[in-house]
Amino acid sequence: MSTTDPTEEALPAEDGGEAAAPGDAAAEELDPLARAERERDEHLDTLRRVAAEFDNYKKRVAREHEELRGRAAERLLHDLLPVFDDLERALAAFETSDKEAIADGVALVHRALWTLLEREGVAELDPAGEAFDPHRHEALLSQPSDQPEGTVIEVIQKGFLLGDRVLRPARVVVSGGGS
Repeated sequence: MSTTDPTEEALPAEDGGEAAAPGDAAAEELDPLARAERERDEHLDTLRRVAAEFDNYKKRVAREHEELRGRAAERLLHDLLPVFDDLERALAAFETSDKEAIADGVALVHRALWTLLEREGVAELDPAGEAFDPHRHEALLSQPSDQPEGTVIEVIQKGFLLGDRVLRPARVVVSGGGS
């Protein structure tokens, strides 16, 4: 008969869990599969944290971008309201049929709007006499003229720049060469 010695039984671990068999940590270090699984779990945890942080970053940037767009639109609209008021005054001048008052009102609106556009960095694109540039001009017609071929001979609609970017290309008539 085999009797077990009570001193040979595994004692409970101090942390309340199962008692670790002697050499388990060493065995895990020697077992490449267990080590690889532990490293995999650590890397996966790190990856999940980074992914969550990146997702939060994207949401924060999108929210800040929307707030910035809203503030920019609000500022522009605030600056346009006086131009709107001037336009209403010009329309009111139609009731009096005073041509001079109407002309003054329209000129006032034009000046106010152009001042606002210039303050925002808008510049007029006037290509008359320049060589046609498809990045800055839109050719509507080609006509024979005494100007060299490809020269802008007439501007149908002004173009506008914002810094060095084209907001609207100038609509132009281009010389087709000698007649």
